[in-house]
Amino acid sequence: MSLERPDTVDDGAVEQTPDELEALLGDLVVDRDDHLNAPGFVIRPDTVQETLRTLKEQAGYDHLSVVSAQEYENRYESIYHLKKYDDPTQEVSIVVPADKDDPVSESAEPVFRTADWHEREAYDLIGIEYDDHPDLRRILLPETWQGHPLSMDYDKDRPQIATLPEHANPLEDHHKDAESDTMFLNIGPHHPATHGVLHLKTVLDGEQVVDVEPDIGYLHRSEEQMAQSGTYRHQIMPYPDRWDYISAGLLNEWAYARAAEDLADIEVPEYAQVIRTMGAEMCRIAAHMLALATFALDINGDFTATFMYAINDRERVQNLLEDLTGQRLMFNYFRLGGVVWDLPEPREEFFSDTRDFLDQLPESIEEYHNLITSNEVFQMRTIDTGILPPDVAKNYGATGPVARGSGVDYDLRRDDPYGYYDELDWDVVTEDGCDNFSRLLVRMREVEESAKIIEQCVDLLEDWPEDERNIQANVPRTLRPDDDTEIYRAVEGAKGELGIYIRADGTDKPARFKIRSPCFSNLQTLPEMANGEYIPDVIAALGSLDVVLGEVDR
Repeated sequence: MSLERPDTVDDGAVEQTPDELEALLGDLVVDRDDHLNAPGFVIRPDTVQETLRTLKEQAGYDHLSVVSAQEYENRYESIYHLKKYDDPTQEVSIVVPADKDDPVSESAEPVFRTADWHEREAYDLIGIEYDDHPDLRRILLPETWQGHPLSMDYDKDRPQIATLPEHANPLEDHHKDAESDTMFLNIGPHHPATHGVLHLKTVLDGEQVVDVEPDIGYLHRSEEQMAQSGTYRHQIMPYPDRWDYISAGLLNEWAYARAAEDLADIEVPEYAQVIRTMGAEMCRIAAHMLALATFALDINGDFTATFMYAINDRERVQNLLEDLTGQRLMFNYFRLGGVVWDLPEPREEFFSDTRDFLDQLPESIEEYHNLITSNEVFQMRTIDTGILPPDVAKNYGATGPVARGSGVDYDLRRDDPYGYYDELDWDVVTEDGCDNFSRLLVRMREVEESAKIIEQCVDLLEDWPEDERNIQANVPRTLRPDDDTEIYRAVEGAKGELGIYIRADGTDKPARFKIRSPCFSNLQTLPEMANGEYIPDVIAALGSLDVVLGEVDR
């Protein structure tokens, strides 16, 4: 079957039991903790690097997927959730309590580069400090902000005026002579090439990039805090559509649904799983079409025709999603236990429109290849630019087309199956070029794979017996997961691994709701791809990451 992984990959992901992991860590473990899908080990705050390095190098946990943090009455706590790229169903949580009066913990950044931004966020929002961190300062809020918004003593009703410090050239002290002077250049935050409100602090030596630093936080909306204020059953689901708001809504909704359904032990009917799978792949096509369209503009303004063609195809799949969900952008179609309603009537018309779209898609893809991937200018701008080696991609926690464009064979639809994916015939797409061109090819080929999935779903739904079309499971009116229950669940979003960490406190609202955004981790790789390149290559590299700042900032 096409979904089987190569034997060499299976052989590399040897599974250890929780007791074997505890024996491996030895005296580093001071206690055990119960997490629903990952054994939890409590360690001292001064042993973070040794613990994570042991798990990475001796047990194969090479993917730091998310770092969550929280303040309790008697302590602070950081949680490092580790997986394996070869088998993401093998998970482990490292719990690091820190002193209430002096919340200091060792940084994981020397072991996993992805911890850089994740720990900065924990410092920014919670107030935990991380020893050995190379650049511990705020990341979402201005440097002049007072207090930490998710800490227990924070007064959210107190108004603040945040002033902006002057920008400074970080390399100005390194000038050797007048001929090698560097120049500081702001790109964004309001610039067409930044795909939203993103500020790039770039340092140039002539036209060559010496350093680039993404400055985020302009679109921060406290989505996690809003989710913590809503009930599991009804009040959280409208928010996920707003994270990646360019038609990836159903994929976002599925991330929350998967975490909450596993937390509350809800089993989704098979019929609803097929509808979810079909709708999610429509969203993936819509998202990839916009990525293709805007990437063409980033490379060369002469590719306006490509933009218009891709937007036209995106509109066609948007029409199908509107028929399915009743909405055009913020779908709010998933419910815990299923979907809000069945396929639109008349069903035959919906199936016919979907098949018409799928039938014309191969011709459109061929046209895109003629317009851009076969174009010499496009190739000169994208091949061998924005290089991201696979080991670097893994160290930053990169996922989705960004990782698969570097040859990292990682896709949660196959590797940690959910929905109806493991019943269908499709392939995971990878490219080995590690450059801007490869990441585009992955997205274009993934559109074809999504079309194969949708076609199989339509076949199934057409023949589904009418009296077995159950769209929702029986879900209690109020969900109150047991106190101190913790879970992390993820789906394969359009940009990569979109995960949700929830800690329950026995009430009908989460005590902690953490969003693992693929764009957040993917954007961290930009300096690796852009330093040493030319200014236009920075724009191409950023475009190839396909970030949506709503999902980065949350």
